[in-house]
Amino acid sequence: MKRSRISRVMQILTILQVGKSYTVSDLSKIFGTSRRTIFRDLKELQTIGVPYRYDVRAGGYTIEPEFFLPPVDLSPQEAMSLLLLAHKARDQIQLPFKNSALLAALKIENNLPVKIRQYCNDTLRNISIKTTPRAKIDLLDNIFAPLLVAVLRRLIVNIHYYSSCQRKSIVTDLSPYHLRYNDHKWYVLGKSSLHGQVRTFKLNRIKKLSILDKYYIEDKNFDISEYLGRAWSMIPEGRLYNIKLKFLPEVAHDVVEVQWHSTQNVTFEQDGSAIIEFRVDGLNEITWWILSYGDQVKVLAPRILRQRIVETAQKIIRTNQQESTI
Repeated sequence: MKRSRISRVMQILTILQVGKSYTVSDLSKIFGTSRRTIFRDLKELQTIGVPYRYDVRAGGYTIEPEFFLPPVDLSPQEAMSLLLLAHKARDQIQLPFKNSALLAALKIENNLPVKIRQYCNDTLRNISIKTTPRAKIDLLDNIFAPLLVAVLRRLIVNIHYYSSCQRKSIVTDLSPYHLRYNDHKWYVLGKSSLHGQVRTFKLNRIKKLSILDKYYIEDKNFDISEYLGRAWSMIPEGRLYNIKLKFLPEVAHDVVEVQWHSTQNVTFEQDGSAIIEFRVDGLNEITWWILSYGDQVKVLAPRILRQRIVETAQKIIRTNQQESTI
């Protein structure tokens, strides 16, 4: 919902929760908008789970006051930070149960003192957040919800999964240990019966999931931080490499502004370039990150990584040259 509609929906909540019944015509006059718009706003309330009801005797709509939270004691900055996350930043992370998150924010917002609520409204009108591309999961809630149940209850799940490495769908029983959001995508980590070890699966590639009536024994030795170790992102490969890269002056300052890895070490050269060193488990994930900087980065070490970058770049050239001749 846009902020203007969110504000109006929140105001409708405030009006309806006092226990008095209001008709659509009443609400239309109060907000100076059409009946059609009010019906659409009421539909939004229904979508996010607000239990408003139509009182036949009174001929209008109302919400039970007990549905909302008691008054909350928040400072203006605390309230603004929460609402900033709910209204502006919630599209940055592909949150499961988005309607529940929005409803929680509306409950908090609805019970703020008038001055703090006005401060939040004025502040949020002047803040915007550009969303970044993220993996699309049409049925995120349908996958996330049973996985969460399985993690908490230690239940085995059966998944049909598209493996990009094998370029085909695979089926495996999975003992899910942990859910993780990383680099705009959701993952589940757990022991796969097909692979006989802990593996990482992207939620957007799970095509079918069912919870089995089987429990798994908790692996108390599994630790998410220890498992990921020094992997560049999500997939450790079992071998550490000392990576040394030189970023040219045009991009050097932009690159070093970000802490890309826990082992990152930066040295600036006199010409404005930057030497960045990492100690990373595996080369596959960091290869694609390096390629994203094109001709603005040089691989100084190790040689095997430099060769991999060169070979991949040559494949890109050949592919595009072939396309240009078609």
